[in-house]
Amino acid sequence: MPRPRHTLKNAHQEMQLIRVRSWVAALAVLVLIGVLASRLVYLQVMQHDVYITRSEKNRVRVEPLPPTRGLIFDRRGELLAENRPTYNLTLVRERVDDLDATLELLAELLELPEKDVEAFRQRSRQRQRPFQPALLMSDLDARQIARLAVNRYRLPGVEVEGQLLRYYPDPEIMSHALGFVGRINTDELERLDSGNYAGTHFIGKTGVERFYEDALHGKAGLRKIETNARGRVLRELERSDPVPGQDLILTLDKRMQQLAVDLLDGRRGSIVAIEPATGDILAMVSTPGFDSNQFVTGISVANYRELQDDIDLPLFNRATRGHYPPGSTIKPFMAIAGLSEGRITPRTTIRDPGYYQLPNDSRRYRNWLRWGHGRVDLERALEVSNNTYFYSLAHELGIDGISRQLRRFGFGERVAEDIYGESPGLLPSREWKRGRFDMPWYPGETLSAGIGQGYWQITPLQLASATALLANRGHRVPPHLAARVGDKEVRMDRTKIEPDIELADAGWWQDVIDGMEAVLSGREGTARRSGQGLKYRMAGKSGTAQVFSLGKDEKYNAEELAERLRDHALFMAFAPVEDPQIAVAVIVENAGGGSSHAAHLARAMADKWLLDFKHLPRLQRAGNDNTSVTTQKTPGGIEG
Repeated sequence: MPRPRHTLKNAHQEMQLIRVRSWVAALAVLVLIGVLASRLVYLQVMQHDVYITRSEKNRVRVEPLPPTRGLIFDRRGELLAENRPTYNLTLVRERVDDLDATLELLAELLELPEKDVEAFRQRSRQRQRPFQPALLMSDLDARQIARLAVNRYRLPGVEVEGQLLRYYPDPEIMSHALGFVGRINTDELERLDSGNYAGTHFIGKTGVERFYEDALHGKAGLRKIETNARGRVLRELERSDPVPGQDLILTLDKRMQQLAVDLLDGRRGSIVAIEPATGDILAMVSTPGFDSNQFVTGISVANYRELQDDIDLPLFNRATRGHYPPGSTIKPFMAIAGLSEGRITPRTTIRDPGYYQLPNDSRRYRNWLRWGHGRVDLERALEVSNNTYFYSLAHELGIDGISRQLRRFGFGERVAEDIYGESPGLLPSREWKRGRFDMPWYPGETLSAGIGQGYWQITPLQLASATALLANRGHRVPPHLAARVGDKEVRMDRTKIEPDIELADAGWWQDVIDGMEAVLSGREGTARRSGQGLKYRMAGKSGTAQVFSLGKDEKYNAEELAERLRDHALFMAFAPVEDPQIAVAVIVENAGGGSSHAAHLARAMADKWLLDFKHLPRLQRAGNDNTSVTTQKTPGGIEG
């Protein structure tokens, strides 16, 4: 029987295996093609709108166009705040692959110290809206711009953009009145209109810049541009131009402002001048001032710490936030209060032995002239600034009468129409002390209040406003800084203003003013030296505010005290008496007596306005009520 034949290769079996593998491979290929085709259909058809939008975004970009900030002028057209062209360095986080590496490269190219690199990191990581450029650095110079341009291909998401930057030609004299703009911070970003502030890096922080932010800022625009793969702009597809901010004309007079700074001569203090008939603030100075341009681009830590640590507090606005006892400048208002309450008449007299005593009290409240002025009536009490007369009047009025009557002059309240951050000061009262200290009011405290000491706290702006109200014989015209916003005149809303002060006898105004005029022109007037050679009639009142309280038998000796413990010098005045055109309040810290160290400053301000500027044209006012803006006080300080 033959043996079975064995072969090494089975061709038939191999062909079968090849056929199976081929079918499997073909099937796999078909499945893969089906998957790819279905995916292609999904992407091209079902997701067409999504990806066409993404593609369009890569090719077409929408950029915000920030508006040009409005300019600020004084009443005579002098430029106070302008915009200068500059170049800023910005970064869009979403377009940067490696943020740390990009920041290190920027630091190397710009040769920045390590402290500035850390500031870069903080600004780049500051919370921003998606694709909103973060401002890293302002005011680049030509060398920095050139180095960034050469290395642009290494810096995706980094741009050098041209923009107008705020600049203040006279920062030292206008710093507190104008305020300044600064970088938008995180808190401001939350409350701002994202559309209107797109592309804007700066916002008003203080002063006029803050209060009139809405008007000065304008409205942002947009442009739609086409770019290539590298982000280079190919063409502009669509554009909506921004609306520039409105120019602002202030009531301030730059020359009066400069004069006030020169008169204070580096001393700590404030001068505020108001035109009584209109409420125009002609000058509002707080010294020392500071360079507000430092805050626009971002002040350095070292420079800011230097300003903060300065013992003279240059950042503090003494004109609107400084708290001072009014001293004897309160006496004319006390006189009106006494007449209104029927406690005195213009002919009421007292005998002054040099002190006043409360009933059943052995303590003596001294007059500044220790042997007294003898017999004094209202006019002479104001002329010689007799304390005893006003101690007696204060006791007759009581603290309730004092608070009730002097609040009518704006003490203890904000008085201005459009000043951001104004302090209301403090008008002492029985209720205030109970709420503040949980203690009763004592009769001796009433006497101190009657001569402007004790708990009293006023601002220079309040004192100037009250002086203007007195000059107007009770007609109330609130002080304000803005005269025009754009082409519209700023007008007061009379329905929101407290009513005028009306006295039972209108002649009482003149009785008090006669006493104030005697301060400068009378034989015994406390400021008669400052009144010598007056070419017009001027009424005023000096004041000396204690920095600390003296003991019962202590005497004040300025030479034995440290300079910052000496009395403040105050003076308030208006002129001409028959047609008031200027009211002035002066406070010089730690200078001593007001009649010696403040009265001549008020005289110089009045001389300049009435004699040197009298022939110059006045601020033009719109005659049509339809072209007016009504100022309104809002909680945030921004005009509504």
